[in-house]
Parts: sequence; C-alpha cells; structure tokens
Amino acid sequence: MKALVLGATGATGKELVSQLLEDPQYDEVSIFVRSASDIKNEKLKTHIVDFDKPEEWQNLVNGDVAFSCMGTTLKNAGSKEAQKKVDFTYQYDFAKAAKKNEVEDYVLVSSYGANADSKIFYSKMKGELENSVKALHFPKITIFQPSLLDRKDSKRFGEVLGGKIIKFANKLGVLESQKPLPTDILAKAMINSSKIKSSGYSKIKLGAIFSFAEKNA
Repeated sequence: MKALVLGATGATGKELVSQLLEDPQYDEVSIFVRSASDIKNEKLKTHIVDFDKPEEWQNLVNGDVAFSCMGTTLKNAGSKEAQKKVDFTYQYDFAKAAKKNEVEDYVLVSSYGANADSKIFYSKMKGELENSVKALHFPKITIFQPSLLDRKDSKRFGEVLGGKIIKFANKLGVLESQKPLPTDILAKAMINSSKIKSSGYSKIKLGAIFSFAEKNA
C-alpha cells in the first residue's frame, strides 16, 4: 500500500511516519512538507511544497490511504487567522486533492470536543474541518478525536502541566477516560484503522483510541 502523510514533522506525524516505514504492508510513504526531512529510507518519498499553492502539488496526492495530522497552536501561529490556515485550510486542501485523485481511505486527526457550533474557537474550527472533510464523501473515512496528547519532549507549558494534573488524577482513579494519549499510540491506532476492510464514516474518541491501537488489523 502507499501512504500519504500531511503533518509529518509534528509529534504525531513523526511517530506515524516511523511506524509506516517499518510496516511491511506499506511499500511507499509520501510526505508533504515545507522543507527537507532528515529521514533516510528507501520507502520514503518527500514532497517539498508551498501549502499556499495547492494547485502546484495537488496532483501528487495519489495513493491508497491519506493521513492528516497537521496542526499548530495559537501561540506558535501568532493569530487565529494564521492558526486556521494551518488547522483548517491546508488540511482541507489536502483532503480535496486526495478526493480528486480518488484516494479511497482518509484518516483525520481532529480533537475531543470538535463541534462546528461551538463558541470556542479551536473546537469550532476542528468541527468545521470534520464536517468539510466528511462532505467530500470518501469511500472510507476515520476521524480520531483524542484528548490531551502526550508528546515526547513537549515544550508546550499548558500541555505539560495539564498532562501532569490528569496523570495524577488517574492515579487517584478519576478522569481515566481522559488520560493523556501518547502520540505513538495514536499513530498505531491510525495505521490499524487503515487496515480494517470497511467503508463509510467512523469516529474514534478518547479512551477507545487505546483499545483501537491494540487491534490486530
């Protein structure tokens, strides 16, 4: 199979690409990035693109499964407009290209609480992306809604603090359904979803992602 990955340089994306390259069921992994990757592997194909010019790279989005896990923070983006460009526009452009090129399986990382009607900017944006991608009518689409991600060497203060608080609560037997999700577990669940022979729309939430990662697809 041939995998297409958007967001390959992020915490989840790095784990995903690493696992895909080790997976014998995938013989090619194409990543779409702004700059060259330092990963060396004969299965890896790197496309250096300008995400603001989808017309220049949309024809390259050809494969069996498209994985979309791109994202940024409001702090890193600098404004809500800039964050939406990364978290919505770039991902939607990638999805449209995949649909146009008849990619049959689309796997999207969204967020817990995603809701297009939410008054919270981030939740609303993620909900709008879910709805827009779903409306493209891929033969198969799987949307993951993780809660707090446990990223290796994360420098996001709020994320690190929140993770520590929830982990402490987990030890007390509470908030177990919202325990931090390691990015390698999320990546494994995403790959497993691509190996399940099915069609239609699926949404995997919170704790269910852990058990999904354990499936022998």
